[in-house]
Amino acid sequence: MQIQTFTGNAVARHLDAVAAMRIAVFRDWPYCYDGDVAYEAQYLATYAQSPESLFVLVFDGDAVVGASTALPLADETETFQRPFREKGIAPGDVFYFGESVLLPAYRGRGLGHTFFDRREGWAHELGRFRQSAFCAVERRPDDPRRPPDYRGNELFWRKRGYVPQDDLFCELEWREVGQPEPMPHALRFWLHDLRSER
Repeated sequence: MQIQTFTGNAVARHLDAVAAMRIAVFRDWPYCYDGDVAYEAQYLATYAQSPESLFVLVFDGDAVVGASTALPLADETETFQRPFREKGIAPGDVFYFGESVLLPAYRGRGLGHTFFDRREGWAHELGRFRQSAFCAVERRPDDPRRPPDYRGNELFWRKRGYVPQDDLFCELEWREVGQPEPMPHALRFWLHDLRSER
């Protein structure tokens, strides 16, 4: 395996592979996302158009088998910026992490830490951010679709220094597997103080 980083539009030739992987990984619990190619193109274009975005890609030969993304929150869409402004946090102070996706055969090899290390390192290199943040979908504990052996990432995120926010959410719509129409989903933001690492 090889891990490579790309900024801005330098990642353009890999975007189709990243989109396909997002669709495959997010189809599983807890997102249950019935992938939309048009949405993926629009979503990833936001990142590719930001000159300070970061893509961390994992390759097995020529195949992309993992990806992690980040960009200044000020370059994200209004949907992601608004909750921060409403809480009195300036988007310019936040470096936002999009997603980390990894095909199942490549999990359990420490790549999750690599994804966070690379993105936090880039935020420090840019030098003007107070916090890093990401959001994750909220699901009811008693949702019957939850696999009995499912282990969430919350403990891992807490060990990385991220704190779930009880008053910081955004809402996104997507169509779930087996559903005819898109439906709204609440996603909770997790924040980390980048200044504590300096």
